[in-house]
Amino acid sequence: MTIDKQTTVTKATSPIPVMDYEGSNYRQAFWEGQGREYEDLVERVVLKQIMPLSGRRIAEIGAGFGRLADLYTGYEQIILFDYSRTLLADAVARWGSDPRFVFVAGNIYELPLASGTLDTLIMLRVMHHLADVPTAIKQLERVLHRQSLALIEYANKRNIKSIGRWALQQQEWSPFEPQPVEFVKLNYDFHPKWMEAQFAKSGLAIERRFALSHFRLPLLKRLISAEKLVKIEQSFVEFSGRFPLAPSALVTARSSHPRVAHSVGVDRQSVAMLFRCPQCGAEAFTQIVVDRLQCTACNHVYQQHNQIWDFKEAVQ
Repeated sequence: MTIDKQTTVTKATSPIPVMDYEGSNYRQAFWEGQGREYEDLVERVVLKQIMPLSGRRIAEIGAGFGRLADLYTGYEQIILFDYSRTLLADAVARWGSDPRFVFVAGNIYELPLASGTLDTLIMLRVMHHLADVPTAIKQLERVLHRQSLALIEYANKRNIKSIGRWALQQQEWSPFEPQPVEFVKLNYDFHPKWMEAQFAKSGLAIERRFALSHFRLPLLKRLISAEKLVKIEQSFVEFSGRFPLAPSALVTARSSHPRVAHSVGVDRQSVAMLFRCPQCGAEAFTQIVVDRLQCTACNHVYQQHNQIWDFKEAVQ
């Protein structure tokens, strides 16, 4: 089964191309019944080991249909952010009755969250679609405060499979070259050293490093249960992060900026203070009606539709 997706150019101010899963069958085509129980479980187990399990506000960037949202229920407010309204609608169907959840559609390059709002930030399975990593990481750093923790995953170019294929002359690009490789349109692999340089330039200081999904092999997954594979992998995910050879690398990082936490509340009456205008960058919204926010700096208006705050396009 193929995943329906398309490349699009953002409709706000950014000209950077974006992988658009609008109208896609991603949930069914990639996760449900597709033999990825191991990949799902290893990410869950590692996240639960290293992320704060409770706090004031958490956001998952690229949350899609909310696959991992059950891990966040120790928080007072949970933001699920994605570019695809379609995937967020699936998340609403499951989590929309919980008032702690806030669903936000928007562009990561113009992240519509106010600065310093997040205590914990999660981003998995997103970086490999980003055409402009430095711009995206700067946005992630901006929404953190000096005590926040970010957990960010990226696709590792220097993995065992790529090394083997390159050694056998089955791929042209070298897994040891530092520059990212776009092996399919808007699908990138990154060298760990290049990624660490981007984090540092953007003001994110890495604390811990992990390597995940060492056993992402169809035959192995058929022969051994996901639970057994993850139990084995748990013992070396952090050690292997020192020199990752797995297809997925994960880091925990903190902002080096002395930014204080935003004082916005977690109640629905405070929602206007949660956001930043993607058009002008002002953090000056007012809630003109229950489902509409207006930027007092540029007067653009954004609406909430089917519980999703939509910052992809202004309604006026």
